[in-house]
Amino acid sequence: MQIIKAALVAAIGVVALALGPLGSAAEENGRLALIVTIDGAIGPASASYVKEALTTAAARRAEVVILKMNTPGGLNSSMREIIADVLGSSVPVVGYVAPSGAHAASAGTYILYATHIAAMAPGTNIGAATPVQIGGPLPGLPGGAPEKDGKEKKDEPKDAMTAKVTNDAVAFIRSLAELRNRNADWAEKAVREAATLSANGALQEKVIDLVARDPAELLRQIDGRVVEVAGGKTQRLATKNLVVEAVDPGWISQFLAVITDPNVAFILLMVGIYGLIFEFVSPGAVAPGVVGTICLLIGLYALNLLPINYAGLGLMLVGIALLAVEAFSPTVVVGLGGVVAFVLGALMLLRVEAPGYRLSWSVIAVVAAMFAGFVLVVLGALRRARNSPSRIGAQAMRGLPAEVLDWNETEGHVFTNGERWQARGADAFRPGERVEVANIVDLTLVVRRPDRPTAREVNADD
Repeated sequence: MQIIKAALVAAIGVVALALGPLGSAAEENGRLALIVTIDGAIGPASASYVKEALTTAAARRAEVVILKMNTPGGLNSSMREIIADVLGSSVPVVGYVAPSGAHAASAGTYILYATHIAAMAPGTNIGAATPVQIGGPLPGLPGGAPEKDGKEKKDEPKDAMTAKVTNDAVAFIRSLAELRNRNADWAEKAVREAATLSANGALQEKVIDLVARDPAELLRQIDGRVVEVAGGKTQRLATKNLVVEAVDPGWISQFLAVITDPNVAFILLMVGIYGLIFEFVSPGAVAPGVVGTICLLIGLYALNLLPINYAGLGLMLVGIALLAVEAFSPTVVVGLGGVVAFVLGALMLLRVEAPGYRLSWSVIAVVAAMFAGFVLVVLGALRRARNSPSRIGAQAMRGLPAEVLDWNETEGHVFTNGERWQARGADAFRPGERVEVANIVDLTLVVRRPDRPTAREVNADD
């Protein structure tokens, strides 16, 4: 063991020596810029990734963190986690919508407003920050921006919940805009009216600080700028000739990225239920129970991270229970009710259909069909198998044909089912005669002639 430890230490030392000059050059006086890339919907995995990256940046004394984004939006809870980490970061965070063709919509707009410096690449856009719970812009809520003539908008909100969600989102993004000295009025417009802007338009409206074609140009442009980091400390950026390094997500973030996909979480939940059903109907199989338990727990953990509707989850479980009842007591009506409850529950499972976080219709249909087929066919076959005559033991032997090998008065030997058996009977038989097994008592067959119904007398010997 000591030899192995010594070898590992030596190997690490060689790697450190090989990378020493680059590492020291990058980290000396914070001469390092880390790039964190969010490409896709914002969710628990993105929040975990950003948190890990900012912790790494602080530990390595990086000069800046470039948060490169191309996102349609995502979950409100994950967005707020990222914003909290950015606001609490001791390392300046530069929000950068790139590459060309990318966008920072919905949650991405809030995050860009929260960064210390906001930048966009040419050919990108920002906006459409209306909360997804609303499903569309709702201009004219009380407390909104006044019209050009100075009068307040007179339109009434559709309902109290819509007003609360909208006003909360407006207050949040305005607070971020005021913190970073950006255009708060346009930010409110992006929430209430789903307004959008191109990169140049955002620069003209003072929504962002600059437009840069690539990270190298971005670092040159922000050199010398003064930003305020966590704790109210000001920091002058020195970003020329920084060593740029991309931060890859850790295994936890990658794991979360997989399981928090609603379709993956849904499938894991179904695999878990299948596995437990197999284990219950075939006790001792072990593997289905182990795999099912693991998948079920992972699926439930993933659903816990997502905004699920517990009524939908309850409907799914009711549907599964009804299909199980249908398998053991066929009524058709119960089975149809189970399928309907399962599908409706799957559709209601996610409370908010944020971009990138909605169940696929095809996945729901396939899983529902497979589950219904499994329950109705497989469990139905198991029920019929349990109700069918026994295939082993005394019950299986009764009625089998046998050939007499030798016989002496009421005892002898017969051949049946590929084996030689000791036998007895009320009649005298000749070798080679065909008889029928009536019963088995203590490994001795009770035989009779096929045309004689002697069940009562042979059962009397039990």
